[in-house]
Amino acid sequence: MRVTARGRIVGWMLAVVSLALFIAIFATWAILDRLIDDRIDAEFGNEAEKLRRYAATAVDVRDVDTLLSGYLSYNPPDEWETFFTILDDRPHKITGIPPLARLDTDDALVARLGQVTEPASGETESAAGTVRYAVIPVQVNGDARRGQLVIAVFYDHYRDEVLNAIRVLALASLAALALAGAAGWFVAGRVLAPIRLVGQTAERISGSSDLTRRLDVPGDDDVSELAGTFNRMLDRLEHAFAVQRDFVDDAGHELRTPITVIRGHLELMGDDPDDRAETLALVTDELDRMNRMVDDLLTLAKAEQPGFLDIDEVELADLTVSVVAKARALGERRWRVDEVAEARIPADRQRLTQALMQLAANAVRHTADDGQIAVGSAVQDGFVRLWVRDDGPGVPPADRERIFRRFMRAGERTGTHEGAGLGLAIVRSIAGAHGGTVQVEDAPGGGACFVMTIPMRELR
Repeated sequence: MRVTARGRIVGWMLAVVSLALFIAIFATWAILDRLIDDRIDAEFGNEAEKLRRYAATAVDVRDVDTLLSGYLSYNPPDEWETFFTILDDRPHKITGIPPLARLDTDDALVARLGQVTEPASGETESAAGTVRYAVIPVQVNGDARRGQLVIAVFYDHYRDEVLNAIRVLALASLAALALAGAAGWFVAGRVLAPIRLVGQTAERISGSSDLTRRLDVPGDDDVSELAGTFNRMLDRLEHAFAVQRDFVDDAGHELRTPITVIRGHLELMGDDPDDRAETLALVTDELDRMNRMVDDLLTLAKAEQPGFLDIDEVELADLTVSVVAKARALGERRWRVDEVAEARIPADRQRLTQALMQLAANAVRHTADDGQIAVGSAVQDGFVRLWVRDDGPGVPPADRERIFRRFMRAGERTGTHEGAGLGLAIVRSIAGAHGGTVQVEDAPGGGACFVMTIPMRELR
C-alpha cells in the first residue's frame, strides 16, 4: 500500500511522541510507587517514635495492657491504616478497622506476630488486598506479659490512587496524542504544499512542454529554497530549450543550402569528363564547407556543457606573440603586436588561442592583401583585455551585436574564404565560458577592433 510523505511524517511523529509519553507515564508510575513505599516506611518509623515518646511521658502506665490501650486511645490511625495490639499471643485491641478486612482475626498472622521480640516489618494478603505491616514489641518493667503493637497499612488502596492518577495521565496523553496527530497532519500539509506544487508543476510541464511556469512559494525556509532552486532549474531549462530550438532551426537552414547545391549539380552532371571534374570539385568544396560548419556547431554545443574549459595558468605575453605567429599563415597581411601584458591568468590556453585565431581569420576576410592586422593584450582594473584589430571597413553600429549570433554575417568580405557565420558566435561562447564578454569597437585610424574582456580570478 502506498503511503504518502505526509502520512509517513505524521506516523513517525506519532510513534516518537507515543514512545516519549509511554516512557513518561512508566517513569511517573515507578516514581509514585517508590514514593508510596518510602511514605509507608516513614510512617512506620514515625509510629515507632511516637510510641516511645508516649511510653516515656505516660504517668499512669502500670502494665503492658495499660500502655497499649492508652496509646491506641491517644493516637488514632490515618486513612487506610489500622492499629491492633497483641497480648500474650492473643488479639488484644484494634482501632481504625476497615470494613473489608480484620487482621486481628487472622489466627496464623496473630500467632506469628506474637512471637516477635525485635521490631520487624513485612506484608501479607487480606480480603482488602496487600497489607504492609510493622510490629513493635512492648514490655513494661514489673509486668511479665509480652505485648506487640501492629501498624498495618492497606497498600493496595494507596496503589489504587496512583493507578487512578496514571489512568488520568494516560487518557490525557491519548488526547494530547490525538491533538498532536491532527496538528501534525495540518502542519505537514502546509510544509509539503510547495513540494506538491513542484510535482504538479513538473507534471504540467512534462505534459505541455510549457517551461514558463514558475512556483510562487513565500517564506524563508528549506522548502521555499527548494522551490527557488526548482525555479532556477526551470530558468536554465527554458534557456537551454530556447538555445537548442534556435540552434536546430539555424543549423537546419544553413545545412540545407549546401545539400541542395550538391544534389542539384549531381542531378545535372553529365558524361563529359570536364563537366564531371568541375562538378566533383564543386561538391568537394561544399562538403568541406559543411564539414567546417559541423565542426563549428560541435564546438558551440560543447560550450554549453561542463568541462568545456581545461583551466591552466596562461602567460598572456606568450599567448599574444604565439597567436600572431600562427595567424601569419592565414593571409598576406601586415601583422603586428600592439601590446603584451606581463601577467599570468587561470584560463584555457587552447580555447583563448582558438578565439583569437577566429578573430584573426575574420580580420583577414575583411581586409585587403596589404591591410594591417594587430593583436594585443593588457590588464586593466582587474580584467584582461585581448584584442584583434584591422584597418578594414569596420562594423556598422547596427550590426555590432547581431554579428555575434549564429549564422549572422555583416559587411562585405574582401578575402576568398566564405564562412558559415559561426566564428564570432564561437568567440562569444569561449569568452562567456571564461566569465567574460566580447565586443567590437572602432579601431584607431579606422577599421574594427574585437575585444575580449575576461576577469582575472572569477572563472566559471
